[in-house]
Amino acid sequence: MALIRKLITTILVVIFFVSIVSAARNRLQILSDQNEDGICISMVETQGYGCEEHKVTTEDGYILSLQRIPKGISGKAATKPPVLLQHGLLMDGITWLLNPPDQSLAFILADEGYDVWIANTRGTKYSQGHTSLSPQDPAYWEWSWDELVDFDLPATLKYVHDQTAQKLHYVGHSLGTLIALAAISQNKLVDMLRSAALLSPIAYLGQVRSPLAKSASKDFIAEGLYWLGIHEFDPRGDAVVKLLQKICQDPGNNCSDLMSSFTVTRKGTIEKYDYGNDEENNKHYGQPTPPKYIMANIPNDIPLFLGYGGADYLSDVTDVQTLLDKLQNHDPDKLVLQYREDYAHADFVFGMNAKQVVYNPLMAFFKLN
Repeated sequence: MALIRKLITTILVVIFFVSIVSAARNRLQILSDQNEDGICISMVETQGYGCEEHKVTTEDGYILSLQRIPKGISGKAATKPPVLLQHGLLMDGITWLLNPPDQSLAFILADEGYDVWIANTRGTKYSQGHTSLSPQDPAYWEWSWDELVDFDLPATLKYVHDQTAQKLHYVGHSLGTLIALAAISQNKLVDMLRSAALLSPIAYLGQVRSPLAKSASKDFIAEGLYWLGIHEFDPRGDAVVKLLQKICQDPGNNCSDLMSSFTVTRKGTIEKYDYGNDEENNKHYGQPTPPKYIMANIPNDIPLFLGYGGADYLSDVTDVQTLLDKLQNHDPDKLVLQYREDYAHADFVFGMNAKQVVYNPLMAFFKLN
Protein backbone atom coordinates (compact mmCIF):
# COMPACT_ATOMS: atom_id res chain seq x y z
CA MET A 1 0.00 0.00 0.00
CA ALA A 2 2.84 2.39 0.82
CA LEU A 3 4.26 1.91 -2.68
CA ILE A 4 0.85 2.51 -4.26
CA ARG A 5 0.37 5.68 -2.25
CA LYS A 6 3.84 6.84 -3.27
CA LEU A 7 3.05 6.25 -6.94
CA ILE A 8 -0.25 8.08 -6.66
CA THR A 9 1.49 10.98 -4.96
CA THR A 10 4.12 10.98 -7.67
CA ILE A 11 1.54 11.16 -10.45
CA LEU A 12 -0.58 13.83 -8.77
CA VAL A 13 2.16 16.13 -7.56
CA VAL A 14 3.97 16.13 -10.87
CA ILE A 15 0.84 17.45 -12.52
CA PHE A 16 1.36 20.64 -10.61
CA PHE A 17 4.71 21.16 -12.31
CA VAL A 18 2.61 22.53 -15.15
CA SER A 19 1.92 25.49 -12.90
CA ILE A 20 4.60 27.56 -14.61
CA VAL A 21 2.36 27.37 -17.64
CA SER A 22 -0.83 27.78 -15.58
CA ALA A 23 0.42 31.09 -14.17
CA ALA A 24 0.32 32.47 -17.69
CA ARG A 25 -2.43 30.22 -19.01
CA ASN A 26 -4.40 33.03 -20.62
CA ARG A 27 -1.42 33.94 -22.77
CA LEU A 28 -0.45 30.35 -23.42
CA GLN A 29 -3.89 29.68 -24.90
CA ILE A 30 -2.22 30.90 -28.09
CA LEU A 31 -0.28 27.64 -28.16
CA SER A 32 -3.36 25.45 -28.46
CA ASP A 33 -4.21 27.12 -31.77
CA GLN A 34 -0.70 27.05 -33.21
CA ASN A 35 0.28 24.91 -36.12
CA GLU A 36 3.63 23.20 -36.24
CA ASP A 37 5.43 26.15 -37.80
CA GLY A 38 8.42 27.52 -35.97
CA ILE A 39 8.47 30.41 -33.54
CA CYS A 40 9.34 32.93 -36.24
CA ILE A 41 6.23 32.25 -38.30
CA SER A 42 3.82 31.66 -35.42
CA MET A 43 4.91 34.30 -32.91
CA VAL A 44 7.19 36.93 -34.44
CA GLU A 45 6.23 37.57 -38.05
CA THR A 46 2.57 37.75 -37.02
CA GLN A 47 3.51 40.89 -35.11
CA GLY A 48 5.15 42.49 -38.12
CA TYR A 49 8.78 41.79 -37.19
CA GLY A 50 11.38 40.12 -39.36
CA CYS A 51 12.72 36.85 -37.99
CA GLU A 52 15.29 34.17 -38.84
CA GLU A 53 15.26 30.50 -37.81
CA HIS A 54 18.66 29.02 -36.91
CA LYS A 55 19.85 25.58 -35.80
CA VAL A 56 22.85 24.70 -33.67
CA THR A 57 24.12 21.21 -32.83
CA THR A 58 25.64 20.52 -29.43
CA GLU A 59 28.75 18.39 -28.93
CA ASP A 60 26.54 15.55 -27.64
CA GLY A 61 24.29 15.62 -30.71
CA TYR A 62 21.22 17.64 -29.71
CA ILE A 63 19.90 20.01 -32.38
CA LEU A 64 18.61 23.24 -30.89
CA SER A 65 16.53 25.94 -32.52
CA LEU A 66 17.37 29.62 -32.24
CA GLN A 67 15.35 32.58 -33.43
CA ARG A 68 16.86 35.89 -34.42
CA ILE A 69 15.01 39.20 -34.56
CA PRO A 70 17.56 41.37 -36.38
CA LYS A 71 15.38 44.47 -36.79
CA GLY A 72 12.79 46.43 -34.89
CA ILE A 73 9.26 47.06 -36.11
CA SER A 74 10.56 50.07 -38.08
CA GLY A 75 12.65 47.76 -40.25
CA LYS A 76 15.88 49.43 -39.20
CA ALA A 77 18.72 46.94 -38.70
CA ALA A 78 20.16 46.46 -35.22
CA THR A 79 22.90 48.87 -34.24
CA LYS A 80 23.48 47.56 -30.73
CA PRO A 81 25.12 44.32 -29.53
CA PRO A 82 23.43 40.91 -29.63
CA VAL A 83 21.30 39.78 -26.70
CA LEU A 84 20.62 36.10 -26.00
CA LEU A 85 17.39 35.32 -24.13
CA GLN A 86 17.25 32.01 -22.23
CA HIS A 87 13.89 30.75 -20.91
CA GLY A 88 13.13 28.92 -17.68
CA LEU A 89 11.84 25.49 -16.72
CA LEU A 90 8.86 23.95 -18.56
CA MET A 91 8.91 26.82 -21.04
CA ASP A 92 10.60 27.59 -24.36
CA GLY A 93 11.61 30.67 -26.32
CA ILE A 94 7.98 31.76 -26.64
CA THR A 95 8.35 32.98 -23.05
CA TRP A 96 9.78 36.25 -24.34
CA LEU A 97 7.00 36.82 -26.90
CA LEU A 98 3.72 36.12 -25.11
CA ASN A 99 2.82 39.65 -24.04
CA PRO A 100 1.96 42.36 -26.57
CA PRO A 101 5.06 43.69 -28.38
CA ASP A 102 5.34 46.75 -26.14
CA GLN A 103 5.44 44.46 -23.08
CA SER A 104 7.53 41.51 -24.37
CA LEU A 105 11.26 41.76 -23.77
CA ALA A 106 12.28 40.29 -27.14
CA PHE A 107 10.29 42.88 -29.09
CA ILE A 108 11.26 45.71 -26.76
CA LEU A 109 14.96 44.97 -27.24
CA ALA A 110 14.57 44.71 -31.02
CA ASP A 111 12.80 48.08 -31.14
CA GLU A 112 15.63 49.55 -29.05
CA GLY A 113 18.15 48.47 -31.68
CA TYR A 114 19.49 45.25 -30.17
CA ASP A 115 20.18 42.12 -32.21
CA VAL A 116 17.88 39.68 -30.41
CA TRP A 117 18.46 35.92 -30.24
CA ILE A 118 16.05 33.51 -28.54
CA ALA A 119 17.29 30.16 -27.20
CA ASN A 120 15.33 26.90 -26.84
CA THR A 121 16.90 24.18 -24.70
CA ARG A 122 16.93 20.49 -25.63
CA GLY A 123 13.66 18.65 -25.27
CA THR A 124 11.45 21.70 -25.71
CA LYS A 125 8.93 21.85 -28.55
CA TYR A 126 11.24 23.43 -31.10
CA SER A 127 14.47 21.70 -30.03
CA GLN A 128 13.70 17.99 -30.26
CA GLY A 129 16.19 17.11 -32.95
CA HIS A 130 19.24 14.90 -32.50
CA THR A 131 21.90 13.54 -34.79
CA SER A 132 21.04 9.91 -33.98
CA LEU A 133 18.16 9.75 -31.46
CA SER A 134 14.48 10.64 -31.47
CA PRO A 135 12.38 11.87 -28.53
CA GLN A 136 10.74 8.43 -28.55
CA ASP A 137 14.06 6.90 -27.49
CA PRO A 138 14.53 6.82 -23.69
CA ALA A 139 18.22 7.59 -24.27
CA TYR A 140 17.22 10.96 -25.73
CA TRP A 141 16.10 12.05 -22.24
CA GLU A 142 19.20 10.86 -20.39
CA TRP A 143 20.37 14.28 -19.26
CA SER A 144 19.98 16.78 -16.44
CA TRP A 145 20.55 20.52 -16.21
CA ASP A 146 24.30 19.78 -16.06
CA GLU A 147 24.14 19.05 -19.78
CA LEU A 148 22.54 22.44 -20.35
CA VAL A 149 25.58 23.95 -18.64
CA ASP A 150 28.12 21.77 -20.43
CA PHE A 151 26.59 21.60 -23.93
CA ASP A 152 23.48 23.68 -24.69
CA LEU A 153 24.62 27.02 -23.31
CA PRO A 154 28.16 26.86 -24.77
CA ALA A 155 26.86 25.81 -28.21
CA THR A 156 24.24 28.55 -28.27
CA LEU A 157 26.52 31.30 -27.02
CA LYS A 158 29.31 30.35 -29.40
CA TYR A 159 26.91 30.25 -32.34
CA VAL A 160 25.60 33.76 -31.67
CA HIS A 161 29.11 35.02 -31.02
CA ASP A 162 30.38 33.54 -34.27
CA GLN A 163 27.40 34.73 -36.30
CA THR A 164 27.65 38.31 -35.06
CA ALA A 165 31.39 38.55 -34.41
CA GLN A 166 30.51 40.36 -31.19
CA LYS A 167 30.38 39.69 -27.48
CA LEU A 168 26.81 39.43 -26.27
CA HIS A 169 24.53 40.30 -23.41
CA TYR A 170 22.79 37.34 -21.79
CA VAL A 171 19.35 37.40 -20.14
CA GLY A 172 18.14 34.33 -18.27
CA HIS A 173 14.97 33.66 -16.31
CA SER A 174 14.73 31.01 -13.57
CA LEU A 175 16.49 27.89 -14.94
CA GLY A 176 18.17 30.22 -17.43
CA THR A 177 19.89 31.94 -14.50
CA LEU A 178 21.00 28.69 -12.89
CA ILE A 179 22.80 27.39 -15.96
CA ALA A 180 24.48 30.75 -16.51
CA LEU A 181 25.67 30.98 -12.90
CA ALA A 182 27.00 27.42 -13.04
CA ALA A 183 28.85 28.03 -16.31
CA ILE A 184 30.30 31.36 -15.27
CA SER A 185 31.40 29.93 -11.91
CA GLN A 186 33.56 27.51 -13.91
CA ASN A 187 34.93 30.45 -15.91
CA LYS A 188 33.24 29.14 -19.04
CA LEU A 189 32.02 31.45 -21.78
CA VAL A 190 33.13 34.62 -19.99
CA ASP A 191 35.26 35.72 -22.93
CA MET A 192 32.11 35.83 -25.12
CA LEU A 193 29.94 37.80 -22.69
CA ARG A 194 29.45 41.51 -22.23
CA SER A 195 27.14 40.97 -19.27
CA ALA A 196 24.66 38.57 -17.68
CA ALA A 197 21.20 39.58 -16.49
CA LEU A 198 19.56 37.11 -14.12
CA LEU A 199 15.80 37.46 -13.58
CA SER A 200 14.39 35.46 -10.65
CA PRO A 201 17.86 33.99 -10.01
CA ILE A 202 17.95 30.34 -9.01
CA ALA A 203 20.99 29.13 -7.11
CA TYR A 204 20.48 28.28 -3.44
CA LEU A 205 17.03 26.88 -2.65
CA GLY A 206 16.99 26.33 1.09
CA GLN A 207 14.11 28.73 1.70
CA VAL A 208 11.65 27.73 -1.03
CA ARG A 209 8.19 28.60 0.31
CA SER A 210 6.10 26.50 -2.08
CA PRO A 211 4.71 23.47 -0.20
CA LEU A 212 4.30 21.59 -3.49
CA ALA A 213 7.90 22.18 -4.48
CA LYS A 214 9.08 20.92 -1.11
CA SER A 215 6.83 17.86 -1.35
CA ALA A 216 8.00 17.07 -4.87
CA SER A 217 11.60 17.21 -3.76
CA LYS A 218 11.16 15.33 -0.47
CA ASP A 219 9.17 12.53 -2.10
CA PHE A 220 11.68 12.09 -4.96
CA ILE A 221 9.06 12.77 -7.62
CA ALA A 222 11.54 12.88 -10.51
CA GLU A 223 12.97 9.50 -9.54
CA GLY A 224 9.46 8.07 -9.27
CA LEU A 225 8.60 9.22 -12.77
CA TYR A 226 11.80 7.75 -14.14
CA TRP A 227 11.03 4.45 -12.40
CA LEU A 228 7.59 4.50 -14.02
CA GLY A 229 9.22 4.86 -17.44
CA ILE A 230 8.08 8.47 -17.95
CA HIS A 231 11.09 10.13 -19.56
CA GLU A 232 9.38 13.23 -20.93
CA PHE A 233 7.03 15.46 -18.97
CA ASP A 234 5.01 17.54 -21.42
CA PRO A 235 3.07 20.26 -19.55
CA ARG A 236 1.00 20.89 -22.70
CA GLY A 237 0.13 17.24 -23.31
CA ASP A 238 -3.54 16.28 -23.40
CA ALA A 239 -3.36 14.01 -20.37
CA VAL A 240 -1.68 16.65 -18.22
CA VAL A 241 -4.01 19.42 -19.33
CA LYS A 242 -7.16 17.37 -18.70
CA LEU A 243 -6.05 16.21 -15.27
CA LEU A 244 -4.96 19.72 -14.35
CA GLN A 245 -8.35 21.07 -15.36
CA LYS A 246 -10.04 18.50 -13.15
CA ILE A 247 -7.78 19.28 -10.19
CA CYS A 248 -8.25 23.02 -10.62
CA GLN A 249 -12.04 22.64 -10.41
CA ASP A 250 -11.59 21.76 -6.75
CA PRO A 251 -12.13 25.00 -4.79
CA GLY A 252 -9.40 23.91 -2.40
CA ASN A 253 -6.73 24.15 -5.11
CA ASN A 254 -5.51 27.62 -6.08
CA CYS A 255 -4.18 26.95 -9.56
CA SER A 256 -3.32 30.60 -10.15
CA ASP A 257 -0.69 30.36 -7.41
CA LEU A 258 1.06 27.12 -8.31
CA MET A 259 3.75 28.26 -10.72
CA SER A 260 6.65 27.78 -8.36
CA SER A 261 5.97 24.11 -7.72
CA PHE A 262 9.09 22.54 -9.10
CA THR A 263 12.78 22.35 -8.30
CA VAL A 264 15.41 20.29 -6.54
CA THR A 265 15.89 21.48 -3.02
CA ARG A 266 17.09 18.57 -0.96
CA LYS A 267 20.57 19.71 0.05
CA GLY A 268 20.54 23.48 -0.23
CA THR A 269 23.73 23.34 -2.30
CA ILE A 270 24.51 23.73 -5.99
CA GLU A 271 26.11 20.60 -7.35
CA LYS A 272 26.17 18.27 -10.31
CA TYR A 273 23.80 15.36 -10.70
CA ASP A 274 24.04 12.79 -7.91
CA TYR A 275 24.03 9.26 -9.33
CA GLY A 276 22.92 7.93 -5.97
CA ASN A 277 25.93 5.90 -4.90
CA ASP A 278 29.68 6.24 -4.50
CA GLU A 279 30.49 3.82 -7.30
CA GLU A 280 28.50 5.66 -9.97
CA ASN A 281 29.66 9.06 -8.80
CA ASN A 282 33.27 7.86 -8.88
CA LYS A 283 32.73 6.54 -12.40
CA HIS A 284 31.46 9.90 -13.66
CA TYR A 285 33.32 12.39 -11.46
CA GLY A 286 36.31 10.57 -10.00
CA GLN A 287 34.99 11.19 -6.50
CA PRO A 288 32.20 9.68 -4.34
CA THR A 289 30.11 12.86 -4.20
CA PRO A 290 29.04 15.20 -7.01
CA PRO A 291 31.26 18.24 -7.58
CA LYS A 292 29.84 21.53 -6.40
CA TYR A 293 29.40 24.68 -8.44
CA ILE A 294 31.20 27.36 -6.43
CA MET A 295 29.43 30.70 -6.82
CA ALA A 296 32.34 32.53 -5.18
CA ASN A 297 34.42 31.59 -8.23
CA ILE A 298 32.38 33.86 -10.50
CA PRO A 299 34.85 36.45 -11.86
CA ASN A 300 34.54 39.64 -9.86
CA ASP A 301 34.59 41.90 -12.90
CA ILE A 302 31.82 40.38 -15.02
CA PRO A 303 28.83 42.77 -15.16
CA LEU A 304 25.81 41.19 -13.44
CA PHE A 305 22.21 42.37 -13.18
CA LEU A 306 20.03 40.52 -10.66
CA GLY A 307 16.27 41.07 -10.64
CA TYR A 308 14.32 39.42 -7.82
CA GLY A 309 10.98 39.82 -6.03
CA GLY A 310 9.56 39.69 -2.55
CA ALA A 311 6.56 37.60 -3.65
CA ASP A 312 8.65 34.91 -5.38
CA TYR A 313 8.01 31.52 -3.76
CA LEU A 314 10.80 29.83 -5.70
CA SER A 315 13.60 32.39 -5.91
CA ASP A 316 13.19 33.36 -2.26
CA VAL A 317 14.72 36.62 -1.05
CA THR A 318 16.73 34.81 1.63
CA ASP A 319 18.18 32.41 -0.93
CA VAL A 320 19.05 35.30 -3.24
CA GLN A 321 20.85 36.91 -0.30
CA THR A 322 22.83 33.69 0.15
CA LEU A 323 23.92 34.04 -3.48
CA LEU A 324 24.80 37.69 -2.94
CA ASP A 325 26.88 36.73 0.10
CA LYS A 326 28.92 34.50 -2.21
CA LEU A 327 29.38 37.51 -4.49
CA GLN A 328 30.47 39.82 -1.67
CA ASN A 329 33.82 40.48 -3.34
CA HIS A 330 32.25 41.38 -6.66
CA ASP A 331 33.18 44.78 -8.05
CA PRO A 332 30.28 46.97 -6.82
CA ASP A 333 30.37 48.90 -10.08
CA LYS A 334 29.69 45.63 -11.92
CA LEU A 335 26.74 44.43 -9.85
CA VAL A 336 23.24 45.91 -10.24
CA LEU A 337 20.35 44.73 -8.06
CA GLN A 338 16.71 45.28 -9.00
CA TYR A 339 14.33 44.31 -6.18
CA ARG A 340 10.55 44.48 -6.42
CA GLU A 341 8.63 43.71 -3.26
CA ASP A 342 5.46 42.86 -5.19
CA TYR A 343 7.01 40.69 -7.91
CA ALA A 344 6.55 36.92 -8.08
CA HIS A 345 8.50 34.42 -10.17
CA ALA A 346 6.72 34.87 -13.49
CA ASP A 347 6.30 38.64 -13.24
CA PHE A 348 9.81 39.24 -14.56
CA VAL A 349 8.73 37.85 -17.93
CA PHE A 350 4.94 38.27 -17.91
CA GLY A 351 4.36 41.33 -15.74
CA MET A 352 2.33 44.04 -17.49
CA ASN A 353 4.53 46.73 -15.97
CA ALA A 354 7.82 44.84 -16.35
CA LYS A 355 9.00 47.25 -19.05
CA GLN A 356 8.88 50.16 -16.67
CA VAL A 357 10.19 48.49 -13.53
CA VAL A 358 12.59 45.85 -14.92
CA TYR A 359 13.36 46.18 -18.64
CA ASN A 360 14.13 49.90 -18.72
CA PRO A 361 16.69 49.53 -15.88
CA LEU A 362 18.00 46.43 -17.65
CA MET A 363 18.61 48.34 -20.88
CA ALA A 364 20.28 51.13 -18.92
CA PHE A 365 22.59 48.45 -17.51
CA PHE A 366 23.32 47.19 -21.03
CA LYS A 367 24.31 50.68 -22.16
CA LEU A 368 26.97 50.80 -19.45
CA ASN A 369 28.45 47.50 -20.56
